[in-house]
Amino acid sequence: MIYMVIMVLHDTSCLDDILTAWEECGVSGVTILPSTGLARLRRKTALREDLPLIPRIEDILEHAKNSNYTLFTIVNGDEMVDKVVDATQRITGDLNLPNTGILIALQVAKAYGLDRKPG
Repeated sequence: MIYMVIMVLHDTSCLDDILTAWEECGVSGVTILPSTGLARLRRKTALREDLPLIPRIEDILEHAKNSNYTLFTIVNGDEMVDKVVDATQRITGDLNLPNTGILIALQVAKAYGLDRKPG
């Protein structure tokens, strides 16, 4: 079975460690998107479009602090999903705790373009 693993990472400082851990598990590629959630949007701490043309470092740091990353990858088999989850929780802690992140694995009915060979 093929799965799409999707993770919303709340602590963006963990990104490099998670990517390294996923690679060590055998993940061959990850798509990374900056993202935000409804709660942050409601608190007005989400992605900002009001940054000045020449922002201060404080503006940039505040923006980064209030963002998430959403990671997407495709893996093969339940065992691989378990490896990715275990590797992730070694870094983030228990994902059932607040402010760690959300990780889901969805079965993929069909997938195209996964077995690309350089050419």
